[in-house]
Amino acid sequence: MIDAHIHLDQYDQIDERIKTWQEAGISGVVAVSTDLPSSYRTLELKQRFPAFAAIGFHPEQPFPHPQDWEEWVHLVQKERPQLGAIGEVGLPHYSADATTRYQNHCERFEQIVQIASSLSLPLALHAVYEGAQTALSILQKYAVKYAHFHWLKAEASIIKQIVRCGYYISVTPEVCYRERDRKLLSFVPIEQLLLETDGPWPFAGPFSGMETSPLLLKHSLQTVAALYKQDVETVKTTIVSNTKRIYR
Repeated sequence: MIDAHIHLDQYDQIDERIKTWQEAGISGVVAVSTDLPSSYRTLELKQRFPAFAAIGFHPEQPFPHPQDWEEWVHLVQKERPQLGAIGEVGLPHYSADATTRYQNHCERFEQIVQIASSLSLPLALHAVYEGAQTALSILQKYAVKYAHFHWLKAEASIIKQIVRCGYYISVTPEVCYRERDRKLLSFVPIEQLLLETDGPWPFAGPFSGMETSPLLLKHSLQTVAALYKQDVETVKTTIVSNTKRIYR
């Protein structure tokens, strides 16, 4: 399996953890970043582990300093051969910054989409609720081919639009115990589905008190296979192929 969205740079004792994950059948991860230092750390980790490196500014974090932004743009150009995607990027919803500087975030996101498009890089997106529609409109404006809406929360009509555009949608271990995520799958063809953990973000339900890692993917896989009424191995093969197709 491949974890399609994880904050690899936020784990300690990473060498030991990666070894454990690999022994459990995790063949790779899509490692996303949250800011400039995180982007450098993700690129460094890619040199040692089987990871698709995605660098970017998480939209729920404080707006980046102009110098950090300029350095990041240069970093993207310089490290293009090492990159699997631009991410985690998108639009804020949960932070106080979401209301006071939303237009600034939209303008910055549009700049990021232009950069990704010019370099033929997919986008790993944080765009939920009303932000999903805005992000989708910007992607369509620049004819973006590959985009991944991670841990999507949106109205059914928007989910259907995202699917029609050929973009990918992922679910977290919440799919094992939350009806919202199970309902989401009813709109997503298996050929456009990815599995993620968003680790080290913690989960509730049967995973309460457990460390979030790619080891939880097996539980999501079993649940997803049952919901799609397919055998586990077939679903695993399909989802791994989906992940490789977008992140190449």
